[in-house]
Amino acid sequence: MMWLKKVHLIDPSQGISGLRDVLVEDGRIKEITLPAAQTADVTGAGEAEVIDGAGKYLFPGLVDVHTHLREPGFEEKEDIASGSAAAVRGGFTSILAMANTQPVIDHRGLVEFVRNQGLRAGLARVYPVAAVTKGQRGEELAEMWDLKAGGAVALSDDGRPVMNAEIMRLALEYAKLPELIIITHSEDTQLAWEGCVHWGETALKLGLKGIPSSAEAVMVARDVILAAQTGGKIHVAHVSARESVEIIRQAKKRGVDVTAEVNPHHLIFCDADITVHSTSLKVNPPLRSVRDREALLQGIADGTIDLLATDHAPHTWEEKSQPMAEAPFGIQGLETALPAVWQYLVEPGLLTAEKMVELWSTAPARRFQLSGGSLKVGEAADMVLFDPQKKEKITKETLVSKAVNTPFLDQELQGMPVMTWVDGKLRQKDRRIIAS
Repeated sequence: MMWLKKVHLIDPSQGISGLRDVLVEDGRIKEITLPAAQTADVTGAGEAEVIDGAGKYLFPGLVDVHTHLREPGFEEKEDIASGSAAAVRGGFTSILAMANTQPVIDHRGLVEFVRNQGLRAGLARVYPVAAVTKGQRGEELAEMWDLKAGGAVALSDDGRPVMNAEIMRLALEYAKLPELIIITHSEDTQLAWEGCVHWGETALKLGLKGIPSSAEAVMVARDVILAAQTGGKIHVAHVSARESVEIIRQAKKRGVDVTAEVNPHHLIFCDADITVHSTSLKVNPPLRSVRDREALLQGIADGTIDLLATDHAPHTWEEKSQPMAEAPFGIQGLETALPAVWQYLVEPGLLTAEKMVELWSTAPARRFQLSGGSLKVGEAADMVLFDPQKKEKITKETLVSKAVNTPFLDQELQGMPVMTWVDGKLRQKDRRIIAS
């Protein structure tokens, strides 16, 4: 039994934001009360392990619906064990693993492999996302019922768009039967052709080919139209452009079953932050303009954007050391996402702590029908204790991910998850991993 004493509990599922005592027994939330003067004042807490939560926040464990764990096939970048360790160190108790591995997660055996590797790691809950099409080639639909039976919680060809509109229409139609959401990678590859940064002043200044906002927006428009036609469910990954925000806003008003996510790097940085050497800021979709960033924040404020997601995309040091045009897209994000959002968005007042927890825990668990997202009595104790004062310098030595392609490398961030529990089991304490 464990008693968290005088902690600032934030749980949007219950409308709670304030000082509470939280009692955990047998891996589940047993009781939540106003702070008690003595341990005995909390029912059954006399024998409990006491954790002083003064000055700290307690959140439901964060749920990341967009993570690239690279296994199988690219274990030199990341594997499921190292990615799971990075997750719990970052405050994430559940992660959705994308399908763009080698081989692609496009049949039941590989879905079960990812799920079982997550269980073997014994850290975060790992939920497989299977491919929409076989081999992510966009030509033939994968066997959706088998993928669902193997443990897939969603479908996505993320990393590649489904360019054929008829294939996407069929995917949305057939995915209704196993009740799977399709996570879209919204990119018109002809408009984005060989681009590496946002099409704008920075691209011109650096002599780099740009990717216009239209490359994203036209595909978002196509997919919400197809979702409306079929009655299918879509989730738009990594929204970056203001045109996309408006398309999604209007689609929701028409009753289309669409949700959308935004990544921390698109809220914190813009294309003006990019230099010819800053390959850690090379992401797809690219960092866009200040106006786009403002539109993303407005989209969060009015409910157009539903979730935060890291798009954790680890790469080797050698890959990211190439020139900007040749380096792969992607930011390593699981360990730095929460402190970065806290420091750059919550502390300046651009995002409330309560909204952050809703976007990163309650809403994703609800949308993808996952365990977690709430600390109601009886729920599994997937929790993170967050210290807003704790500082840490991000270095190659402190990161547990295999990858170090983060723009925060060798910088100090303030606001750290100091304890993470999954099913009531402590998996991270004082930034150190506790394996099962």
